[in-house]
Amino acid sequence: MVNRISCVLLAGLVTGLMIAGSVATARPVRARTAAGDPPAADCQPFGGRPCLLPFPNNLFTRPDRSSRTGLRVSLPAGAMPISTSGQRVSVAPYDRADGFSPGSAAILHVPGLDNAAAFARTGAAGVLDMAKSLHKNQPIVIIDEQTGRRQLIWSELDANAKTPQTTDLLIHGGKDFVDGHTYVVALRNLRTAAGHLIQAPKWFELLRDNRPLPQNERSQRARYARIFAALARAGVRRANLYEAWDFTVASRQNVTDRLLSIRNSAFAQLGDRKLADGLVEGRAPSYTITSTKTISPQLSAVVGTFDVPCYLIQCGTTATTGFHYSSRKPDAVPTQFPGNVAAAPFECIIPSTAGNPTPARVSLYGHGLFGDYTEVEDPWVEALATQYNMVFCGTDWWGLTQEDEPFAATVVSNLNLFGVIVDRLQQAVLNTLFLGRLMISPQGFASNPDFQVGGRPVIDTSHLYYNGNSQGGIMGGVTLAVSPDVRRAVLGVTGMDYGNLLLARSTDFTTFSTFLGFTYTDPSMYPVILDLLDQLWDRGDPDGYAPYMTAHPLPDTPSHQVLMQIAYGDFQVSMYSGAAEARTVGVSAYEPALDPDRSRDRNLFYGIPAIGHYPFDGSAIEIWDSGPGRVQEPPVGNIPPTASATNIDPHQNPRNTPAAQQQISDYLEPDGAVVNVCGGAPCHTSVFTP
Repeated sequence: MVNRISCVLLAGLVTGLMIAGSVATARPVRARTAAGDPPAADCQPFGGRPCLLPFPNNLFTRPDRSSRTGLRVSLPAGAMPISTSGQRVSVAPYDRADGFSPGSAAILHVPGLDNAAAFARTGAAGVLDMAKSLHKNQPIVIIDEQTGRRQLIWSELDANAKTPQTTDLLIHGGKDFVDGHTYVVALRNLRTAAGHLIQAPKWFELLRDNRPLPQNERSQRARYARIFAALARAGVRRANLYEAWDFTVASRQNVTDRLLSIRNSAFAQLGDRKLADGLVEGRAPSYTITSTKTISPQLSAVVGTFDVPCYLIQCGTTATTGFHYSSRKPDAVPTQFPGNVAAAPFECIIPSTAGNPTPARVSLYGHGLFGDYTEVEDPWVEALATQYNMVFCGTDWWGLTQEDEPFAATVVSNLNLFGVIVDRLQQAVLNTLFLGRLMISPQGFASNPDFQVGGRPVIDTSHLYYNGNSQGGIMGGVTLAVSPDVRRAVLGVTGMDYGNLLLARSTDFTTFSTFLGFTYTDPSMYPVILDLLDQLWDRGDPDGYAPYMTAHPLPDTPSHQVLMQIAYGDFQVSMYSGAAEARTVGVSAYEPALDPDRSRDRNLFYGIPAIGHYPFDGSAIEIWDSGPGRVQEPPVGNIPPTASATNIDPHQNPRNTPAAQQQISDYLEPDGAVVNVCGGAPCHTSVFTP
């Protein structure tokens, strides 16, 4: 998959570089090209150069009584990343937010704390020992201003940086930060490689020590009084601070209301205005069957299209426009052009056992990155269908489907276009919800002869399920959180937080990172660029929906249950991302998770309660290991694994393991539960190699 993506991205990149200026949304400015230009990370607030660090930061907000948080983001335009063509990333879409991403990484550059030896000397908690972040004398802490509680966090240096001058410090939450809350980031007792204490920057020293401030810094006095008071309540002394700042997380409404609005509008057009009641009301979506085929003696397929209200300016598999808005207000939600309807593709696979004698369970299936709806014919899906009497139907994840690859390459060369992908992903979720409604509506597929035998439906419309892998597992988290019809889902090799936990750790995006370097040549800004993308991506990433996925549902949405199956050492979707999602959702973990020879990652599920008994009627996460003879420990840093004869990507192994498939089937039942299919031992895939 990576090689195919590389070729398409390369072709698209060439085109993108040629047209970047013509599709810009901000006035072009001169790119910094002089060899002596300092990296953008080497800047200080209130200095002579525009500065975007530390980020995120309430320094980059303004009061706004119309927002849920009382704030509106206001980024410094002159500090935004700039391309080789002189095109600067526009602040406009980011400034619509009323806070920052719940999955933000706190990013700053600390001269001296820019190498592995200094990081070790400082003793900050890392991804393998994040429990240390709660210890009394930890050098890096994040405090919730509302509760005064220390947050579970971990830190790392940017492993992609080539020089100390471009090496940023990244501070991650062990789970999402809470919507609407304000957090204080504090660093203290930072050490160089030689063990010397790193002195605070001058601008912060003045605030910390209550000394006279220059004119351009005086506005921060009251803000920092609140910051220092919050730290004092949490037992963090002011005197030895290297630096501190605060940031407010965007409200739930600001992140999710676009998708919820188009969902509510579209289902109202079907005649269903009470989506939390579990009842299928109104008419079924319109659809057309274009073909049927026999895949094997045990399996047939039905292919077609279905109609969905479209809230994009242009619709379709190759469209390149975002949402249509009728208002310029920052909290406006998308609106539909009159008569704007999309025709989305679908394919359903039907086992010969369906209706013979028992109707088959029905489940949506979500395809992988830059794939398409025809992945419903992949072997592991066919195996589930034929062995467990299930019908699976799939559609495209617009925005990240095969037809979107050329446009994705253009986006790499002009990040001002990135919002289009996020808008298309949200429309794709709506498309998936409409396909699901077709599968369980009495007037939908069940009434069609291609889904009947002897005039009787071969599908059971009483319950709808979801199963997806990779991109389908990731987008499945968003879909489940907003679905009125799916109540149980299995998310395979899943995770969340594209910008801060997925992209840099995935082999799928190695090409993306390379091409990004062609266009945005300051490597110190790469972590900031990814964090910026997260501010928009949350609207179509589980990062923005995970707290509401199960027991605390979104408005007018029923509760749900989820089983997450992840792979140890996954090359494409980091297992650390999956663990962060699990903590945010609030699931329980199968234990023992890993064998003793995986002791380095014994704390992978720290903060996640263990399942106490089986069968377990709840939401859960389980990790599947292909063995140390086949898969090595993944990198601790924000880089992807390296393939070798003894390090083979395990991404597809869980879904191809019969025990994992049995577990999927057992969970996707009306009274389904997590069944212990691993005999009380760590779960091994079918290709486990000791």
